[in-house]
Amino acid sequence: MSAYIPPPKDAALPEFGEPVLAGPDGADFGDAAPAGTLIAAEAAELGLHRAVRPRSMLRRGWEVFAENKLALASLTLVVLIVLFCFVGPLIYRTDQVHTNLAEVLCKPSGKHLLGCDNVGYDVLGRLMIGGQTSIEVGIAAAVIAVLFGTLYGALSGFIGGFTDSVLMRVVDAGLSIPYITVLIMLSVIFHPNKPVMVFIIAVFYWLGVARLVRGETLTLRSREYVQAVKVLGGGNGRAIIRHIVPNAIGTIIVQATFAVADSIIILAGLGFLGLGVQPPATDWGSMLSGGLQYLQSSQSYWWLIYPAGIAIIVTCIAFNFIGDALRDAFETRLQRR
Repeated sequence: MSAYIPPPKDAALPEFGEPVLAGPDGADFGDAAPAGTLIAAEAAELGLHRAVRPRSMLRRGWEVFAENKLALASLTLVVLIVLFCFVGPLIYRTDQVHTNLAEVLCKPSGKHLLGCDNVGYDVLGRLMIGGQTSIEVGIAAAVIAVLFGTLYGALSGFIGGFTDSVLMRVVDAGLSIPYITVLIMLSVIFHPNKPVMVFIIAVFYWLGVARLVRGETLTLRSREYVQAVKVLGGGNGRAIIRHIVPNAIGTIIVQATFAVADSIIILAGLGFLGLGVQPPATDWGSMLSGGLQYLQSSQSYWWLIYPAGIAIIVTCIAFNFIGDALRDAFETRLQRR
């Protein structure tokens, strides 16, 4: 007789005479059930129920992610921040190119909701433009670093042996360098703009990603499906692209989420030191640096400091909460609950 998988307790039994098994295309067999197929009456007598199709990995992952209310709130917050930075300038139009010395350090009002900075730029409009730079550079640097680090680490871990030792010594040498010092040097050497800042951040961040993916690859390369590729004559590239990377995608996505937050912080740090993108472009770190000189002033210029600082903190925390939830969502043990 055919085997059956017990469904949940609340699953309903099929009606009398309804076939328990269906054809390959999902169609019922009807009265002419093949030999060895139980009809509903026989299945009910034996205490068997209709088999339930298992949920997809994506659906199980989303269910685990959705249980984390803090992650859902963070995801909503990130969407709102992106809309604020990229759609906001289309609604709240300001001149972020020409200075306006007549409105230097003006207080928040109906005309300027968050006041103006030390050269007359509208702070709210500046916050939107700075957010565009921070998010674009953060995401681009994270994508480049994660892609390159993933391929580098997967290749090193899959090949192993002498090649793995050489490639990992390169990573160790890179991680031993005080990257903040090198980032500052590169920012001084090159004219800071968006592509340059993406390169400067990604050139060091991929090292940690490569080490992480290499550890995952060492575990995956001994699996049967990877060994089958070798037996069938498949090349290393096919095994890495088709089997290693897809099965490490959970770790890669989580690391990419953290990389966005880290890249935004690094860009803010460089901007705070005056090594970020140059005016009239700006980023949140540069805005924070510009308002710091008024911190000890007798008059409070809070709108020069708090908006940019809060934007950096909230955005980075939101991405980290999303990364934590994604790590739980890709955890197999949590998906089986």
